[in-house]
Amino acid sequence: MKACVIVFPGSNCDRDLQVALRNAMGSEPEMVWHGDSSFCEVDLITVPGGFSYGDYLRAGAMAAKSPVMREIISRAKKGVPVLGICNGFQVLTESGLLPGALMRNANLKYVCKDVHLKVEASDTPFTQGYSNGGVLRIPVAHHDGNYFANDGLLDELESNSQIAFRYSDSDGELTEDANPNGSLRNIAGILNRERNVLGMMPHPERLADPTLGGTDGKAMFSGLVEALS
Repeated sequence: MKACVIVFPGSNCDRDLQVALRNAMGSEPEMVWHGDSSFCEVDLITVPGGFSYGDYLRAGAMAAKSPVMREIISRAKKGVPVLGICNGFQVLTESGLLPGALMRNANLKYVCKDVHLKVEASDTPFTQGYSNGGVLRIPVAHHDGNYFANDGLLDELESNSQIAFRYSDSDGELTEDANPNGSLRNIAGILNRERNVLGMMPHPERLADPTLGGTDGKAMFSGLVEALS
């Protein structure tokens, strides 16, 4: 399996993602600079977290116009899996690869803590290491993680099983208190209709090794290797 990590000015989780992929694959992922208009053929494209371009416009809006995104959009439309985490999720919505938008957190504050996620779709390359209804503990670290869409789109996401993760309590209950940012319907991660693009706000790469305090994120990367090798 070959994978790459897209690096924008302001990315700060690119190395974390590099390590998680290296540990899962047993080889180095390619680090691709945002200004490159092409890169080698890979089985997986990942867009890491951070503050691309300082998030000086809307989060992810400037990164969505980077030269590399044209190639990512083209490959995604051909079926290449794309994983966007945190700022990467914002980039994927701004580029049109995923529907909806990420807005300022409801409490207008930066949130950095562990949260619980309920797995809603385990039938994808990204989530096949988990079970439907399973509960994970994964860190979040964002200021603009409040997922918004109109009711029609939300209903469409529900009916097409495009919601991959929701914020929950430790028992899997979808409560208001468990929602760290005000995301509608407790949405923490969504898929495109073709199910080869996943965007999620929590950081599985930050909890993919025992030395980091847990391994709930590890199955995402080992599952991707199994699915794509």
